[in-house]
Amino acid sequence: MKTIIHATDFSENAIAALKYAYELRLKLKANLWVIHICNFSTLSSDLREPFLLSIKESFKQKNLKLKEFCTTHLGAEINCDNVKIEVIENTSVVAGIISKANELEASLIITGMKGKGAVAAFFMGSTTKQLIKKSPCPVLAIPENAATEKLKSIIYASDFEKEDISAISKLSKMAEVFDAKILIVHISTEKEYKVEEKMEWFKELLNEKVGYDTIEYYLFYSHDIYTILNLFISEVEADMVAMLEREKKGFLKKIFHTDLVKKMETYGQVPLLSFNEKNY
Repeated sequence: MKTIIHATDFSENAIAALKYAYELRLKLKANLWVIHICNFSTLSSDLREPFLLSIKESFKQKNLKLKEFCTTHLGAEINCDNVKIEVIENTSVVAGIISKANELEASLIITGMKGKGAVAAFFMGSTTKQLIKKSPCPVLAIPENAATEKLKSIIYASDFEKEDISAISKLSKMAEVFDAKILIVHISTEKEYKVEEKMEWFKELLNEKVGYDTIEYYLFYSHDIYTILNLFISEVEADMVAMLEREKKGFLKKIFHTDLVKKMETYGQVPLLSFNEKNY
């Protein structure tokens, strides 16, 4: 993992996400970009010199605010070569982050799970779908009290399909650094065809392609996916949950769909890592 982007809105919840991003950067030996997206065009429609000076001053003030925010919560660490801060002008917060992620070929985007302001909208409405859909890399949502030192148990909600293999392979690189367990869980209805056989096939394929030793498998039968998953998160005291966002129709789409990811993001108490199927 080479580059992590943290998008902040300066909210209270963004503080935890900033610290998490920095701690993760240290563990993964990655570069960290802390960015804030602004739409200066909303200041005025007047393009005369006073307005242009106003934009320049506003941009300067936002940069100062971003630097002060990072200095307050990270200290002198922001002066190292591997940490960069930048205010980006864009009419769309999502487009601004995606553009920077593409430019840097980012490995991960981190942001707060809840908060005030534009970034909070990612995890409280339809913008979530757009971010995950367009992002060239996984998106990690951080709740208020998360910390990387607790990262010992990671749940991956699997559909037992080939796309999961690549996502778990990427996840295993992070897990290995923390010596964390990956708990692969699949929640099925009794009508799902030969699910036990499918799980055994998936195990063999995963062992062949990934080779991470600390992986456990869990299979549950229920129509209430959200409740069972949350009970499992509590039971194993999971420190992160990972999901693969899918576009497919049918039964698998019903289980691992955008609404479930949104619900987990809105009410979850652990970091949520969202992969996009199109990237795998």
